[in-house]
Amino acid sequence: MRAHYLQHVPFEGLGSIEVWLQVAGYKITSTQFYEPTELPGIEEVDLLVIMGGPMSVNDEDNYPWLVDEKAFIKSVIDSGIPTLGICLGAQLIASAMGGKVFPNSVKEIGWFPIQAVTPIDNVSFKFPEKTKVFHWHGETFSLPIGAVQIAESEGCKNQAFQIGNSVIGLQFHLETTLDSAQAIVANCRDELVTGEYIQTEQDILSASHERCRSINSLMGDVLEYLQKKNGE
Repeated sequence: MRAHYLQHVPFEGLGSIEVWLQVAGYKITSTQFYEPTELPGIEEVDLLVIMGGPMSVNDEDNYPWLVDEKAFIKSVIDSGIPTLGICLGAQLIASAMGGKVFPNSVKEIGWFPIQAVTPIDNVSFKFPEKTKVFHWHGETFSLPIGAVQIAESEGCKNQAFQIGNSVIGLQFHLETTLDSAQAIVANCRDELVTGEYIQTEQDILSASHERCRSINSLMGDVLEYLQKKNGE
C-alpha cells in the first residue's frame, strides 16, 4: 500500500498521520511544493493526503503549482482513490471538485469545538457529537456537488465534508501534536491578533498531551474509515 502526501510548507507535515501510516504498513512518499518537485503518477498512489498551508487555493498567480495540484487532486478523486484533505487540503478538494473558496466571516485559530452534522445517508463518517479540535484558518468553502456535510462549528459552518466513501475534507487539524502546534505558532504568530475565535499563543500551546492524543485518535478513526470503506 502506497500513501502519498502533498505538503505546502515545511512546518505543516503529517503529524500523527505518519505514525498511523507506518503502523498500517504503508510506504510513504511525498511532494513538497516549496521545493522543485514532481507529482507522481496516479497509478503510484493508493491513498492521498493533502496537508495545510498559509496560502489560498486562489493564489495561483503567486503559486502557479496550484493549477497542477488541483488537476492532480481531481484526477485522483475521479479515479476512486481514497483522499483526505486537511485545512488548505480540504479547500483544495472543494475547489478541484467545483466548489468555491472564499474568506470566512471570522478566523478560527486555536482550540475550539466542532459539532457533528448527522449525515442523511447514514453511511458517512460520524464525528462525536461535540469535540474540541485545533484550527488555523481564515477561509471557508462551498460544498462541491455531491458532497455531504459532516461537521460544523459556531465560527465556520463547513468544517468537514465527504464525497462518496473515498473522500473526506477536514477544515481543522486532527493530526496536531504538541511539536506541530509549536511549529505553526513559530511560523504564523503574526496572525494571533485579537478576535472572537483567535486564542493567544499561550492558550494554544497550553494543550495537554491528552488533548493531542484524543484528536490524534480521531484522526486514526478517519483514516481507518477510508481504508475499510475502500477495501484496503
